[in-house]
Amino acid sequence: MRRVNSSTSTPHTDADAHRLIAEVDAHATHHDPEHDGVRVRWRRFGPAHARLPPLVLLHGGHGSWLHWIRNIEALSADRALWLPDMPGFHDSDVPRAMVAGDAPLDPLLEALGGTLDTLIGTGTPIDLGGFSFGGLTAAKFAARRGAVRKLALLGSGGHGTLRRMAVEMINWRAAPDRAAEAAALRHNLAALMLHDPAAIDALAFTIHDISCHGTRLRSKEISLAGGLQQALEAHAGPQLLLWGEFDVTADPRPLVAQLTGGHPQRRGVVVDGAGHWVQYERADETNRAMREFLA
Repeated sequence: MRRVNSSTSTPHTDADAHRLIAEVDAHATHHDPEHDGVRVRWRRFGPAHARLPPLVLLHGGHGSWLHWIRNIEALSADRALWLPDMPGFHDSDVPRAMVAGDAPLDPLLEALGGTLDTLIGTGTPIDLGGFSFGGLTAAKFAARRGAVRKLALLGSGGHGTLRRMAVEMINWRAAPDRAAEAAALRHNLAALMLHDPAAIDALAFTIHDISCHGTRLRSKEISLAGGLQQALEAHAGPQLLLWGEFDVTADPRPLVAQLTGGHPQRRGVVVDGAGHWVQYERADETNRAMREFLA
């Protein structure tokens, strides 16, 4: 697999980005189990047999498995790495209950857990991580499923503290043409996801473009509704709580201090120079922190 864990491996055109994504995807085995009529696409990377438990990573809102593209090589070197497109996103189905307007996370968690257990076995211990909306989802999934050894959350939603958005997002779906749509998507990458303008490269744009077009679930309201701290309390194992220094969805340093204070099982990390999409913008630092925590 070509290395995709630093800016030195970044493609320079959208066509090159699509080719790189296809190359990485070709190293995965694809699985499409169903649970209660809901098909979930899972991608598995890593060796056939490993001593460490499987690692499951959940992407963010307006996301897909591609949120982790710069982390796959490092985090699958010595274990099975399972990346789903969560129900309602990209290559997976939308649960009927979501369409009907029920509480979105309940049917999502049910389909996610049922299909994972089909693949690895009910009660099989895992390590679990999540980014943004996927962080809140991972915390609630850990409380619901059990058998989660370690929990790593990156830029997690659901913390219930103030965001610090300085620039308004643009509704890219209302764009009159493709050029305006692409401009809106790039604007939103800068407003929400990435701190350094140089990080908004062809690969970042292509991932954001693909993932936004594949999103059929509104996750923002779920993340803003809170619930992270209660979910963390329900997980008794070690927890990594990691944010980028310039993450606009939170004020990371006081939030990390608040969440880790009095909790010896929790480790807080703030990655310098990174925005919200910390595992993309500062992949090497994030990979090191996660490997140390999950070892």
